Amino acid sequence: MKADTMVHTMEHSPPTLLLVDDEVFILSAIKRLLRRDGYQILTAESGQEGLQVMETTSVDVIVSDQRMPGMTGVEFLREARKRFPSTIRIVLSGYTELQSVTDAINEGAVYKFLTKPWDDGHLRANIADAFRQRALQAENQRLHAQLQSTHAELLKAHAQLADLVCLQQKRLVQDEVVIGVSHEIFDAVAVPLMGVDGTGMVVLINAAAQQCFPMAVPGALIQDSPSLQPLARALQEATLPPALILASEDGPPWRATPRRFGAGSQGQGMLITFIPVQEAPCPSNP
Repeated sequence: MKADTMVHTMEHSPPTLLLVDDEVFILSAIKRLLRRDGYQILTAESGQEGLQVMETTSVDVIVSDQRMPGMTGVEFLREARKRFPSTIRIVLSGYTELQSVTDAINEGAVYKFLTKPWDDGHLRANIADAFRQRALQAENQRLHAQLQSTHAELLKAHAQLADLVCLQQKRLVQDEVVIGVSHEIFDAVAVPLMGVDGTGMVVLINAAAQQCFPMAVPGALIQDSPSLQPLARALQEATLPPALILASEDGPPWRATPRRFGAGSQGQGMLITFIPVQEAPCPSNP
């Protein structure tokens, strides 16, 4: 199992310490020293065995002897850093190996260098400090992962919003085309048609109606047009008449048929159809 796939959550399992030393009595002595500190303690008697342990168990802190047959502590910790970079690595060594350990510290392979023989309080304090460092590192990794996840979600939301805006713009263009075509069709109808809102204001009027009622322009009130005043009064009644005959000074009377629309919305109004009682063309504008 590779280091990247071994995600260790310190919040849900005890902090894990790996002790590596070829002398069993030293392993036992350190385990006795730390038995009350709440760590899960694993042991290995060589660097190679330590790497094998780490292949199957997630480790937070390593304390390794320097002088070991086959693989020195520094060599072991260099390899551990390569395979498991999130571990905090401590080496126990005599002063005779100071140069090699110093080089390893400078390379970042070793977090701290502790000497043999050790002071119990000093060793415990340094191991506790290493676990605090590991916890801080784990929290930073968690926050970084959370930040990446949030960033990815924001990018996704931004892309969805951009798609929605694009779709809305397309719909607006389509609606404008439909409205334009609808107005052209409405205007081209030969029967005079007029749309008024709930206040009696003309909001729509086609060319045929405009020719017959020149004063009824969009934005004007129908009561301002003398020939439409009876219609204006009728529209104010609670019960709308099915049809209304309107006198005309310049032509035949009109049968005005109002029809309400928008009953279920705030924008209520009426569509009025005008049919001449006697077939006669609408008078032309002088």
